[in-house]
Amino acid sequence: MGTDGPGAGGADHLRGGADLTEDPAEKLAALDAVVAALAHPARRQILLTIHFRGAATAGEIAGRFAHKWPTTTRHLRVLEDAGLVQHEKRGRIRMYTVDKARLALVSEWLGWFADVTPHAEGDG
Repeated sequence: MGTDGPGAGGADHLRGGADLTEDPAEKLAALDAVVAALAHPARRQILLTIHFRGAATAGEIAGRFAHKWPTTTRHLRVLEDAGLVQHEKRGRIRMYTVDKARLALVSEWLGWFADVTPHAEGDG
């Protein structure tokens, strides 16, 4: 599956909503998993599809893209391992939803760059 597949960067332990407020190392690992999952354009598109629909089945998601079913399920697995999506089983169907708390990690990290005045050279 490549370097961004399930378990890349040790993200498997983060699935299921690990408490990210207590351990900075765990929070950084979660951010790394989220950023790695968002690095692929198909996964970003899948995430948007689920978000705008509110929830979607794997079949609905696969039907919107030109790639094969196994590719879709691998992308869903990466998103799930990063904690960006979660699923609920309804019989044989899995309904996927977005976990917005994980996306907040990216916003929080980007916040470090907001309204920051760079130091001029020689201002030591």
